[in-house]
Amino acid sequence: MSDRKRVLILCTGNSARSQMAEGLLREMGGDRFEVESAGVNPSKVRPEAVEAMREVGIDISGHRSKSAGEFVGQNFDYIITVCDNARETCPVFPGHAERIHHSFEDPPAPGAADPEETTAVFRRVRDEIREWVGEFVRERPYG
Repeated sequence: MSDRKRVLILCTGNSARSQMAEGLLREMGGDRFEVESAGVNPSKVRPEAVEAMREVGIDISGHRSKSAGEFVGQNFDYIITVCDNARETCPVFPGHAERIHHSFEDPPAPGAADPEETTAVFRRVRDEIREWVGEFVRERPYG
């Protein structure tokens, strides 16, 4: 039996914020956490998220957008919502998962802003998530 804590990170589309958070927590948490991410209305992983993570040495190019429904019936130690919509529409999961919410800005939709502005938002949101994930990991010592 693994001592790793199971974490599910939820967002609306599982296309950017939750994908970046999953990659960051896997990297920063090492073998302490088993991490998944999903969306309440999944779409596809945004290439801008893949690029923003590549810039910090984390490869999420193999990630796929998953539905929160894929995880219903599974037990988690932590359920983290990274947007208000996911918090409001989060499915019920069994067990005694600690629910944590921290809303991060939704990067612009494709074509909604010029590419430079979109890239800047992805980088800023990535860095905000990285800082928050670092605090999450530090606050949860081994054992």
